[in-house]
Amino acid sequence: MAKPDRLFRVLDALRRLPQPVTAERLAAEMEVSPRTLYRDIGALRAAGARIEGEAGLGYCLTEDPALPPQMFTRLEVEALMLGLAEVGLAGDPALAKAAEAAGAKIIATLPERVQRQALHAAQAVYRCEARAPAPAHLGLIREAIWEERAVDMIYTDLSGRETQRRIYPLSVVWMDRALMLLAQCRLRQDFRRFHLKAMRDVRLSEESFRPGRVSLLRAFHRILKEQPYEKDRAFGKDQPPKWR
Repeated sequence: MAKPDRLFRVLDALRRLPQPVTAERLAAEMEVSPRTLYRDIGALRAAGARIEGEAGLGYCLTEDPALPPQMFTRLEVEALMLGLAEVGLAGDPALAKAAEAAGAKIIATLPERVQRQALHAAQAVYRCEARAPAPAHLGLIREAIWEERAVDMIYTDLSGRETQRRIYPLSVVWMDRALMLLAQCRLRQDFRRFHLKAMRDVRLSEESFRPGRVSLLRAFHRILKEQPYEKDRAFGKDQPPKWR
């Protein structure tokens, strides 16, 4: 691994791991010897990172030169930590890991007093009923949305009938008990809502609908806002939420 990449990973580990972080723990994380880790800590300090501690005691990152300074009110800190904790329970391991990394980066940019507020927030999230794991193809759907690529799939509707579909994925909606995908169905030539769990053989196509996603999503939201809400079997037993 190139040294700049390793130094970046050391900073990331110092943000994520409970402090103080021992040199042995950091060395294991980087897959290098403790001697190399000590040299990396020295290089980061020379570059402007405020890393307190020493060999045998552990290290704390008190000021991170790689991130701009941030300031939040105490209530904003509570909102951030609560939201990130909720993402961690969403049932998607990739999002949970991203939320943990994002929280570590945010905390690393805060003054020491506000860091303590974030690390010891007054509110927490707990769910007696864990959410079901997200479908394996959620990551592919996210990539398709980011890249504005059409998706091919086989979809099972409420009657149990399967059809081959090509869709333009627009947005994933996390509901209480289901993940829904807002999309334009090329087969029906209309907007549709799809249960992610009812999709299989999901794959990216070569077709791009860039730069149409934003305009399509706005049109979809406008239709949802204008139409009266009735019982919609696609959303389960509960009344669907208002869309914004």
